[in-house]
Amino acid sequence: MKKIVGGRVIKTGVAIFLTAWICELLDWPPVFAVITAIVSIEPTVSDSIKKGVIRFPASAIGSAYAVFFISIFGNSPLTYTLAAVFTIVTCFRLKLHAGLLVATLTAVAMIEVIHSNFLFSFFIRLGTTTVGLLVSTAVNMFVLPPDYKNDIQNNIQSMANRTGKIIEKVFKDILEDRHDDQDEIEKEMVAELDKKILQTELLIRFQKDESKYHPLAASEKQQFQKVQDQIVRLRLIHYHMDNLINSPLRDISWSAEERKIILHAVTELTKALSDPTYYQPEKHQLELQQITEIFWEDNEEITKDSDKHPTKFPPELIILYELVAVYNLVDRFYNIK
Repeated sequence: MKKIVGGRVIKTGVAIFLTAWICELLDWPPVFAVITAIVSIEPTVSDSIKKGVIRFPASAIGSAYAVFFISIFGNSPLTYTLAAVFTIVTCFRLKLHAGLLVATLTAVAMIEVIHSNFLFSFFIRLGTTTVGLLVSTAVNMFVLPPDYKNDIQNNIQSMANRTGKIIEKVFKDILEDRHDDQDEIEKEMVAELDKKILQTELLIRFQKDESKYHPLAASEKQQFQKVQDQIVRLRLIHYHMDNLINSPLRDISWSAEERKIILHAVTELTKALSDPTYYQPEKHQLELQQITEIFWEDNEEITKDSDKHPTKFPPELIILYELVAVYNLVDRFYNIK
């Protein structure tokens, strides 16, 4: 994320310089254009264009109110107040939310510099706003164009590593009958992972928007589709772990041998998520087969007596079901079709 922030700072500086330079050539006051350029550097070119379409009419509204109220009340506190308030209300009514800041700043700043020829000043402000929007969009498109692919890929691996650690901790705490304070720690770990997933989903949205103007190569499209599928798998694993953490799992009746098999399967799962080179499909399927056998053995114990109709599943069955589900998701995580 540091690289993204740094790139945005550079683009903002370039946009300010070019905007001010063009305004100087046209003998227009650059301050309004520079303000527009600063707030119009968006994470993607698509956002710059979409919000630019909103910011132009919003700025026109702010300029119109500034001209109107200064013509009535002159340069007075009442003029500043009315111009700002009417601009905000009008933009809200017209749902021009993305242009609200630029419009209000334009309305307030114009009052100080308008002394005569109100109509001419109004069109000059529209011109400077247009310059700021066009320059910021062009800079966003051609100067260090947004590229989030590496950040997305790094986040995916980081989240897979964190997911492995959560899986290991949750299952160890269950098998060793450690709860209470441990549950809170696990919930905090899951909450942190959820934030990371949301951040990565936002970067994916940015990259999708950006691909409209900077299309991905064939190999990049394939890789980008893969990471989108992978984050869906991670989200589902997150869901299953949340189920375990929030389920009352007490008095586990497994034998020492069964616990050993399950703990080994969990350890292998953690290693596979932490290191992609460790994952081996054949070995993964073997571990899955072993825990699946325990699952069906436990399931048979419940259903063998036809007179029994349990109202809830025993903890052993819940744990194994979630573990089998996670195993299948990890397999799909690495084997995206």
